[in-house]
Amino acid sequence: MARSLGSRLGVSLVRWARSLAALALLVTLLAGGPEVLPPAARAQAAAPTVAEITERLDGLYRSSGTIARVELTIATPRQTRMLRLRSWARGEERALIVIESPAREAGTATLRRDRSLWNFLPRISRTIRVPPSMMLSSWMGSDFTNDDLTQSSSYRRDFDGAVVGRSESPAGWLVRYDARPGVVGLWRRIELVVSDDGRVPVLARHFDRSMRLSRLMEFHDVAEQDGRRVPTRFVLLPQDRPGHRTEMRYLSIDFDA
Repeated sequence: MARSLGSRLGVSLVRWARSLAALALLVTLLAGGPEVLPPAARAQAAAPTVAEITERLDGLYRSSGTIARVELTIATPRQTRMLRLRSWARGEERALIVIESPAREAGTATLRRDRSLWNFLPRISRTIRVPPSMMLSSWMGSDFTNDDLTQSSSYRRDFDGAVVGRSESPAGWLVRYDARPGVVGLWRRIELVVSDDGRVPVLARHFDRSMRLSRLMEFHDVAEQDGRRVPTRFVLLPQDRPGHRTEMRYLSIDFDA
């Protein structure tokens, strides 16, 4: 009987010690703040708002005057082409893209002013007005659209966004953007995975008007460019055209130039 009483007393002491340890850990967490939490818990506590993410995405490459040199690689099952471009942009209103090489396409230019778009073709010395319905068409045979290259759309203006929660693969925050009623565009929904701080895009999934996954855009090689930390390489993978791939790489970017 004495042995049984001692055994029960020992079990009670162990449980009491565990309770004290758990209480001490809780007090430490409450007193120490988010910095003492495990990494996953810290990320959960520091969830960015959709307004913060949207503002960052819309302004990622925009400024009072942005000048960039870009390399575009367009791959299809039949051939691979490479273009060197120079681009100028002013806020959300104006953008100009001029092809520098190869020589046979040098001088070809795309100009956007507000929602109006023109192409200049030096080989025939002609300027052609691009109708609004063609904003979502391919630019120079790539998987990017005229809208992609001239950045005429806006997450803030054209979509309603919400932070869905954590993404595991790739790691980050999953944000869903649904096109607002009445907005004319190619995408009904865009799902974006952004970094833990909400400042850098990692992956975008674009869904067409029938809610079919149409393309994936991967963001790579995050680096500081003229004081901003941005992805410098995009890979665009259309889901309905096997073997097609377009890669865009920033060679240099100057902001507020």
